[in-house]
Amino acid sequence: MEQPTRFVGMDVHKETIVVAVTASGEVGKATAYGTFPNTTAALEKLVKRLRQAGSGPIKFCYEAGPCGYGVHRTLTRMGEDCMVVAPSMIPRKPGERQKTDKRDAASLAVLHRGGLLTAVWVPDAAHEAMRDLIRARLAAVRAVRAARQQLSAFLLRHERVYPGNRTPWTKAHRGWLADQTFAQPVQQIVLEESIEAVRLSEQRRDRVESYLRAQIPSWSLFPLVRNLCALRGLDIIASAGLAAAIGDPSRFATAPHFMAYLGMVPSEDTSGPRRRIGAITKAGDIHARTMLIEAAHSYRYPARIARHKLAAVDAVPEAVRAIAWKAQTRLCQRYRQMTARGKLNQVVVTAIARELAGFVWSIACITSDLVVSDDIVTELYGVETTLGYEVTMSPERLLNKSHRSRPPRAAPGKTAPYLQKEA
Repeated sequence: MEQPTRFVGMDVHKETIVVAVTASGEVGKATAYGTFPNTTAALEKLVKRLRQAGSGPIKFCYEAGPCGYGVHRTLTRMGEDCMVVAPSMIPRKPGERQKTDKRDAASLAVLHRGGLLTAVWVPDAAHEAMRDLIRARLAAVRAVRAARQQLSAFLLRHERVYPGNRTPWTKAHRGWLADQTFAQPVQQIVLEESIEAVRLSEQRRDRVESYLRAQIPSWSLFPLVRNLCALRGLDIIASAGLAAAIGDPSRFATAPHFMAYLGMVPSEDTSGPRRRIGAITKAGDIHARTMLIEAAHSYRYPARIARHKLAAVDAVPEAVRAIAWKAQTRLCQRYRQMTARGKLNQVVVTAIARELAGFVWSIACITSDLVVSDDIVTELYGVETTLGYEVTMSPERLLNKSHRSRPPRAAPGKTAPYLQKEA
């Protein structure tokens, strides 16, 4: 007789793991299984006990959180199925007012039994290390911004304003800062300490950025980073941040899925005949979304390949180059059209960033694992590769796209700019 599948919910903390178990076919709450230390030996002991209790398959799950992916990697290494759950997508009862570790573990087990949980993508150790370095650089940039704002606020409180409405933090501005003096010695100390804080934070930012630039060429996603650099507004640092957010492109079936993952699609509140479209959802990776928003500002200028961009464009294959130029011509035109209609600047920039995410997804699709011929690329993407470059794509996406000879239709009244030809 086939044994039922057991679903194990785990509430993971720094020192302990609270476990609850339920089985397929059961109804009601899960059974508490105990509290175990958050160590590899304790997890191995837990798996051994569960295997001795029955021969059916076991499926573990726990919420993504500050404890990282160590539990997932340990269980996967032992051959067990483990899901890391997205906390924001867990169904919750509005009337519940009691929250304990045992209740959380039991709730995860029951929801996993019902198939109501959403898994997050778990990166490998090397990818997670690069993501940590990218986040360290982002933290250093924020520290520079905070130190500069504190210094500017201190000067403004004492009516010290950089004259001429000129650009701050240039060489001339730093000379002006060095010339500032205060009658009170204590205030002079505050000024000097604030200037030193800015200098130290800038040195740390530059140091971490140099480490990141040195590590990118040896990264497994370096081909994707190099191809994304062909897009206007994206340099190697911004491209690395987007590549870290994308990870495996095959987990996004379409460009709108990738846009929704970055939180760049409008929120909606529809009930009956009433339909309300609100601001973007702002879900997902805030760093990747910020990179796209900053890149979208560059499309307010006419389409052209600047001198500093020539090397990056020449280093990519013809298919990627065609997509990058298609992005420029379309988004620059869209920027002018929306501005001419009187749209707010932040609305225009957000819309351009959302469409730019579609082009990023398109480039990620042809920088994947499966090698396909130029003819298939021309059929699927409408982009001819004249250099004989073999474009890569994941097997799942190739299987899904091989049945259609043109891009998918957009919603009525809208266009899908990612892969369509110019009208």
